[in-house]
Amino acid sequence: MTIARGAIEAASPRYLINRAVQDAALASRLNGPAAKTLHVIAVGKAAPFMADSFAAIGGDRVRDGIVIGTHLPIELPKRLEWIPSSHPLPDERSVAAGRRALEVARRTEADETLIVLLSGGASALMAVPAGTLTLEDKRTAVNALLKGGANITALNTVRKHLSAVKGGRLAAAAAGPTVCLAISDVVGDDLSVIGSGPTVPDPSTYRDAWKYIEQFGVEHLLTEAARDYLRDGLQGTRAETPKANDPNLARSMTRVIGGRFDGMKGAANAARALGYDVIMREEPVVGDARTAGPILLEQARTLAAGRTRPVAVIASGETTVKVVGRGTGGRNQEMALSVAHALAGESAAIAMGSIGTDGIDGPTDAAGAYVDNTTIARARPQSLDADAFLTDNNAYAFFQSLSDLIMTGPSTTNVGDIQVVLFRE
Repeated sequence: MTIARGAIEAASPRYLINRAVQDAALASRLNGPAAKTLHVIAVGKAAPFMADSFAAIGGDRVRDGIVIGTHLPIELPKRLEWIPSSHPLPDERSVAAGRRALEVARRTEADETLIVLLSGGASALMAVPAGTLTLEDKRTAVNALLKGGANITALNTVRKHLSAVKGGRLAAAAAGPTVCLAISDVVGDDLSVIGSGPTVPDPSTYRDAWKYIEQFGVEHLLTEAARDYLRDGLQGTRAETPKANDPNLARSMTRVIGGRFDGMKGAANAARALGYDVIMREEPVVGDARTAGPILLEQARTLAAGRTRPVAVIASGETTVKVVGRGTGGRNQEMALSVAHALAGESAAIAMGSIGTDGIDGPTDAAGAYVDNTTIARARPQSLDADAFLTDNNAYAFFQSLSDLIMTGPSTTNVGDIQVVLFRE
């Protein structure tokens, strides 16, 4: 838990915002002639703290703004309005929030600046269906892809092509320049994928979106309206998302101000303080969670070989889960459960934990889970079959029975997932 907390604290929005404004190019834009009046849109799991921190820097220049998220842990400055929304699937609040965001963008004049503070979860929290599509059309498509095991790039490519606010459309709605500060929960920090890229040109196309629909075999699960909309785009009868040559985006600046490596460094510092020799695994952990777990464990063994214990191997990334069972869990819990049997025969003390830095793993109240070389032995008296729970996508119930869920509560940030493998003395 201490190492997990270290990861979360190192990706604090307050720290990342204050660090970002020291950048010369960004400082020049934030202090330029068009920055005398600022309109703010903060959206994502880190939105309240990002907005509060930026408001302290912008001062009286912040004329107004909206803050879109799932919960409000602090009191916001009076000039910022709180708008509750929904995650991981959008609801009518998400649509209302997205329409308000477009309103703020559209009232940003040519001599004013739109500030967008973006973090993980923004895609669901700010949703405006394109054309005559309904929220259900969008939600059905996203839910089908989620259950099919689609990664964030696939999800957001489809989202952008069913949306009126994503894929550069938010920045394009403002007459003045846009400055977007993004905390990345995306492996590779692709600006067009973080929050579905509302302030940057979109390199993806309707053809890409349809390719993902076919790849994950979900065409039959989409509504007729969503299928027709995407097919119209394929045939060129609908306008594409704004591209790199779009003049409306020429005045937009977007910067990643924090990501998974910030979380890893925080976890590493916490582990060192506990006496561990730390090894950082920079390659991202991706792919199917139950496949990635055993691979990470074996790689950690190799990295730790020959080291004087205790050793902590720290990794990060974002895996996916293909839902085939009827249970409850998340990608971090599935990853932890996938290595339970591999650890069972160990005579030495080895443990692995995997958490979402947002404090929420899938549709559960846990950040993740912890597994060690005693897990299977402790599960046996309760007749808990790890393989059966994994097959049923029911990792939450398994770890809840053993009190091995990692519960941090919703955090104030989101920089993806952190994995820690501990080799103890």
